[in-house]
Amino acid sequence: MPVPPVSDTQRRLVMLCAVLGIVLGGLDGAIANIALPTISRDLNCSETLTVWIVNVYHLTVAVSLLPAAALAESLGLKRVYGFGMMLFTAASLACALSGSLGVLLGARVVQGLGAACMAALSGALVRSVYPRTMLHQAFAIIALAVAISAAVGPTLAAAVLAVATWPWLFLINVPIGVMAVALFLRAAPASPRTPLSFDWVGALLNVGALGLGILGVDALGQKERELAVIEIGTGLLCTVLLYRQQKRQKAPMLPLDLLAIPLFSLSILTSICAYAAQILAYVALPFLFQTVMHQSAVATGLFVTPWPLLVAAAAPFAGRLATRHPASLLSSIGLSILAIGLATLSVMPAHPDFWNVAWRMALCGIGFGFYQTPNNLTVMTSGPATRSGAASGMLAVARTMGWALGSALVALVFGVSQGSGGAVHCLELATGFALLGAVLSVSRRAVRYEAGR
Repeated sequence: MPVPPVSDTQRRLVMLCAVLGIVLGGLDGAIANIALPTISRDLNCSETLTVWIVNVYHLTVAVSLLPAAALAESLGLKRVYGFGMMLFTAASLACALSGSLGVLLGARVVQGLGAACMAALSGALVRSVYPRTMLHQAFAIIALAVAISAAVGPTLAAAVLAVATWPWLFLINVPIGVMAVALFLRAAPASPRTPLSFDWVGALLNVGALGLGILGVDALGQKERELAVIEIGTGLLCTVLLYRQQKRQKAPMLPLDLLAIPLFSLSILTSICAYAAQILAYVALPFLFQTVMHQSAVATGLFVTPWPLLVAAAAPFAGRLATRHPASLLSSIGLSILAIGLATLSVMPAHPDFWNVAWRMALCGIGFGFYQTPNNLTVMTSGPATRSGAASGMLAVARTMGWALGSALVALVFGVSQGSGGAVHCLELATGFALLGAVLSVSRRAVRYEAGR
């Protein structure tokens, strides 16, 4: 579809809105982790329940990405993206004003719905206003925004918690969101609408397939085995029904054509493993630092910061290497380095200084950055160019599925662990996911070899 005529100023404003949306979602995914122990004490909740402040957000985003992308086709990109920004901003205010865990979790669900609209459509938004000759520059800015938001998150959380209470972690979204909504509604061009009815059956099956499976893992953590079997079994049934239902659709919500390409599907599975390892560590580390090692929230934020900073440094370098070396090999090396970093974190001394933690976190950041860019390039180029939008959507689904699965596994591990060993066990499980991702990644070399025969 040709790019509508837009001025340079309009294009820059739309890009700014896309970046602000990414920063809002990225910061919110990063800063809440640091505050979990503090929120647990303030709201008088157990660790197992408190981690669902992170879990429910990622779970909601995961199950809403594909429906949000499909809804934008029928209602128009501008309407759905703008609505998502407004919803996210209003929910951030509700999070800050919540006085109980139940209200906070409800607000996080709404916040996740808004974040899903922005995450699923940010690439399409940029594509709608940039000509093909400028797309590489646009997506470079998007990638930089993702890295910066992740890098700033822990440090910003530590700075806020040093001078204010945890509700201010959510309040900082409000002025940014209000400004972004105003700019977006003024600058974004009207988007075309496709006369398609929304696939409510597919959307509900998508929610059941992803949501019930992850809730079943959490039920195992709560030692509710019968409920876990019912939820996981129903989730698997929804997965089968979703697959069969989508095969009959002219414009399927789930891109089955891309998933039938071995190189694409292996890359998606690699992504899920990598992001599960990342969130297992991100959620568990604050508990390890604050509850086990008795560090402050400020120190926790500083301890975590080297990881995203080194991701931002390593990812562009890995992207340049991917033009000359196999992406499967680079991603495998990166995930192996990540596994080493996670393993060293799990055997830290009881009272480490900053540098003793920093080099371990740096290993994790270098490894994750080395994996990320080559793997994403493979996802975006292993299918037809005409399906780049669906590939981008599936990349977002893989990311959020990994995060949701990893967060639910944290609840499972804390639920079955005795004493203070839960955080260490989470890091050991994260190491396993990173190694599995490395194996999946390197197996793509065999797929490329067979394809080239």
